[in-house]
Amino acid sequence: MSKLILLHTSYHLTPIHRRACNSVVSPSLFTPSSLRPQSISPSPPLSLRSISARAFDSSSPETKEEELKESDGEIVNKTTTADTKEYPSGEFQFEKASAWKSFVVKLRMLIAFPWQRVKKGSVLTIKLRGQVSDQLKSRFSSGLSLPQICENLMKAAYDPRISGVYLQIESLNCGWGKVEEIRRHILDFKKSGKFVVAYVPACGEKEYYLASACQEIYAPPSAYFSLFGLTVQSSFVRGVLEKVGIEPQVERIGKYKSAGDQLARTTMSEENCEMLTALLDNIYGNWLDVISSTRGKKREDIENFINEGVYQVEKLKEEGWITNIQYDDEVISMLKERLGVQKEKTLPMVDYRKYSKVQQWTVGLSGGKDKIAIIRASGSISRVRGGLSLPGSSIIGEQFIEKIRTVRESKRYKAAIIRIDSPGGDALASDLMWREIRLLAASKPVIASMSDVAASGGYYMAMAADAIVAENLTLTGSIGVVTGKFNLGKLYEKIGFNKEIISRGKYAEVLAAEQRSFRPEEAEIFAKSAQNAYKQFRDKAALSRSMTVDKMEEVAQGRVWTGNDAASRGLVDAIGGLSRAVAIAKLKANIPQDKQVALVELARPSPTLPEILSGIGASLVGVDRTMKEVLQELTFSDGVQARMEGIMFQRLEGASQANPIFSLFKDYFGSL
Repeated sequence: MSKLILLHTSYHLTPIHRRACNSVVSPSLFTPSSLRPQSISPSPPLSLRSISARAFDSSSPETKEEELKESDGEIVNKTTTADTKEYPSGEFQFEKASAWKSFVVKLRMLIAFPWQRVKKGSVLTIKLRGQVSDQLKSRFSSGLSLPQICENLMKAAYDPRISGVYLQIESLNCGWGKVEEIRRHILDFKKSGKFVVAYVPACGEKEYYLASACQEIYAPPSAYFSLFGLTVQSSFVRGVLEKVGIEPQVERIGKYKSAGDQLARTTMSEENCEMLTALLDNIYGNWLDVISSTRGKKREDIENFINEGVYQVEKLKEEGWITNIQYDDEVISMLKERLGVQKEKTLPMVDYRKYSKVQQWTVGLSGGKDKIAIIRASGSISRVRGGLSLPGSSIIGEQFIEKIRTVRESKRYKAAIIRIDSPGGDALASDLMWREIRLLAASKPVIASMSDVAASGGYYMAMAADAIVAENLTLTGSIGVVTGKFNLGKLYEKIGFNKEIISRGKYAEVLAAEQRSFRPEEAEIFAKSAQNAYKQFRDKAALSRSMTVDKMEEVAQGRVWTGNDAASRGLVDAIGGLSRAVAIAKLKANIPQDKQVALVELARPSPTLPEILSGIGASLVGVDRTMKEVLQELTFSDGVQARMEGIMFQRLEGASQANPIFSLFKDYFGSL
């Protein structure tokens, strides 16, 4: 598995180029708003596309259903109308509240619950540090939630009680797509005329990317700055496995499909090197462009400064990278003076968690009568929930399909947005979800909005939508599959373990016999199975994106693209965030752009306290069971995977016991 480790980065508004990679699951970057294209029109639909052609016809849902027919088990649209209109940008426009609206908002604030009240002149403080989830968070959940961060900045822009925002930015554990979304909302907040100040005690490229959107940047004299550039790394454990007597037998389809390389190879392949180098060049070049534009410097000067290896905070101030060198208390004292707060008094502040309890309704941001459903899909894809997985930690095909069907059968929703942040997973689950999204798109507009990554199975889901919106650096594509098994013969010899199998059927032992390598006929059917899965993925991608199979093959082969590069190759329709996806959904649902809509989140907030305690209990039981199974029969079964990084050994439905050794390998390699 290849892992692109980025010494972080940052950017501005919506769309235009490149995005960083963590061949494993990571990053995203950006370009300055001055370079952003207003829209990227989707590729002209062929007769098979039920996507953008539906956006502008006036036929009823019933007529649309009649336009669809079944052909070889796939949905086919007879419509051939080209979608020539540009997509709306969804760019935020701050509108000053009228006297009446201001009165209503103040009245609502008076009757708000105590925990929703905020002192006038308060500063909203947000500590951006650690992991940022694309899911909603419950009150028992720790960590940051991207939807709540963005909502807080939006509310604060209109909240007359909020005078400004104080961001404390430290090491972030998220991709560039989320960073871009946060940065966009910082820039949107600034349109209100209120201040945004950043404090950066620990800062790399990604953190500085965010901070550069603020009006002022402060750092303590002992701050850790590591603006040294970006790197890409690939780790290989084939040699380690050989030493302990394990032979991985991996079948990956697509010359750029690097998932499984960490097991099957000892060095990086030429194709993988080519792909990762292109991604890295994309990201680094984009970072230089954005920062040079933000700081008002030439790109060459920024690059030269990075290559000097500067870490002294004083030098950063001299060169204009930060506003001043101050401790946190000094920044707060400065804000008190700016807001006219007496020195002996405390600066009124409200933190991220408390402000999250303030309802949009309170500040006059409640939606209209038209409802758009938002269905979030984050994490690895599996068809059914595993015994040790926590709620909200992955995409469970069965549960996701239930939500899709709920939206399809309901008349309350005018459109739906599938918000995807996934490197993929189970190919079967991905295909089943693709089918349900296609059925939903036959009755109402469906827009896919990509976050950090929507690759392999994640892209499989997205390509079923009417339109795909990606961030500039969203990792996407990776149209390919991987599957495999371990040959533990030598390991069994070393530990004195023996396994004998009695079987009926020529291929009965294909997955059962992990104590030996494949026989020639078994290797052949194993490879054909993977080829068949890839062909289905590629052909459905061609169908969904209105391309010929040959054209799709050129951009498939397991290659990962940044959002902007994917858009230029027809894999993505528009560059932007959730706001642009909403604007496109309104367009396709014939809702005026200036009309408010209610966004209804269908996804459950991630784990509550009882769920966490329940998960811990399940984990303890699972450990005990695993230890016992080590002494029992060792079995192994495998499923085809459509995932970007790692290799996911999946138990097939009906297998009695999962091999505990492989479970441990799966957990380990899946976390790399």
